[in-house]
This record gives sequence, structure tokens and C-alpha cells, in this order.
Amino acid sequence: MNKEIALTPEGQVRLEEELKHLETVRRREVGDRIKEAKEFGDISENSEYDDAKNEQAWVEGRIAEINLILSHATIIDTPKSKNRIVLGSKVELKDVETADVHVYHLVGSAEADPTHDRISNESPVGAAVMGAKKGQVVQVTTPRGAVIEYEVLKITN
Repeated sequence: MNKEIALTPEGQVRLEEELKHLETVRRREVGDRIKEAKEFGDISENSEYDDAKNEQAWVEGRIAEINLILSHATIIDTPKSKNRIVLGSKVELKDVETADVHVYHLVGSAEADPTHDRISNESPVGAAVMGAKKGQVVQVTTPRGAVIEYEVLKITN
């Protein structure tokens, strides 16, 4: 991974806390599970041991992933301008056709979480609104090819 990863200061803190938890708590818990499973005897047919080893692999993989993200991260300063949408902006968008209003926080791909309205600048909506101004109508082409128009109602930090 040579690509820089954009992170908000909150995203950096969240990842650092997750890393600390995985390294100090989850590693020990998984190690205890493996030790306990070994005590059951033959590990070749021990599903508890297999499950614990799979969990250990996931924990170690996630630790490596977070370390990689943090080592390539560029921390986004709080946007200074409220005139244009930039990485870190919170935006309120109105679907021109349905009048539905959506509020998103524009973040880097490493901390995107659409279920919590945190969208990546690389997503179709995020890419379309980057640089837009309040009152501007932007067109978003969905992965299925449909075009949706959004009006930028509000830009905050």
C-alpha cells in the first residue's frame, strides 16, 4: 500500500484505541481460548481450537491493517473554509427529485461508515460533492448507472 490515507483526527483516535484494545485485551483473550482448547486434548478434531485460531488470525490481521493505515495516514485538519466541500466537511444534501435530505460527514476511505453517515471522498456521492459550494446542484452517477441530483444545502465543519 503506497497510497496515502486521509483520516480525521477523530478517526485517528478511534483507530489507535481499537489497536490498543486488540493488542492488550483481545490478544490475551484469544491466547487464553487457545490454551484452554489445547487442554481438551487432541487438537486435530477440536472445533474450539480451530475457532480460536481463526479468531487469532483475524485479530492479528486487523492489527496489521490498522498499523498499515496509521503508517500511511495523512491527518485532515478541520476544514477552514465553509464555502466549498472538502475532506472533513459535514454536508446537508437534498435529493432534487424526492426532496429527501441527507447529512453526511466526508471522510477518507479508511474511516468511511455509511451506516453512520460517514462517506468516503472516493464514493460516488463523496467524489461528486468534493469542491461544491452551498446552493450548487451536483450530479451523482450510481454504480448501476442512474444519475441522481443533489442540491448542497449546508456545509459545516
